[in-house]
Amino acid sequence: MEIHRFEKAWLGFALLLIVGLIATITYGAVGPGVAMISDSGGTIDSSALGEHEQFSDPGVRQVGENEYDVYVVAQQFIFRPGTNEPITLPADSTVTFHVASADVIHGFSITGTNVNTMAIPGQVSKITVEFDDPQTYGLVCHEYCGAAHHEMAGTIEVVPQSEFSIEGTDSGVADLTDEDADADGGEN
Repeated sequence: MEIHRFEKAWLGFALLLIVGLIATITYGAVGPGVAMISDSGGTIDSSALGEHEQFSDPGVRQVGENEYDVYVVAQQFIFRPGTNEPITLPADSTVTFHVASADVIHGFSITGTNVNTMAIPGQVSKITVEFDDPQTYGLVCHEYCGAAHHEMAGTIEVVPQSEFSIEGTDSGVADLTDEDADADGGEN
């Protein structure tokens, strides 16, 4: 049986496309570091978020030098904090977001970054990101969560370190303001 040269060319082209498709899928699955939500954030009773130590008063907490934890509650149709008041963070810092849902599945996506996770009732989603430069980011829910889903948005403001302060921090890490630095001779 003889195969015509054009048939051989098309057969080779089809095999090349199949190999290329498999290579593309393999790279997409393991190459850019995409991962599913893990259980590293832990579980939580979504009906009792008001009784939880961190989620009863969600917000920013300093846990080390230039390291912050942000506790966010997603509920129909707001992020607390984020929607009514922006989440304010310092530039040149590493931030770990702990996101919990109070009611249904929500999305948590920070526009302009690679932060994109789901907030599932009963589970705490944990994701770490570095903010290098002062900038304002949008915060959106990308999972349909009800009739006003399209209005579920918020803001993250990254400000210069000199303009950042946490009021009422219980992290045990002292925040020195300019007045405090002047009072002790500028020593940290």
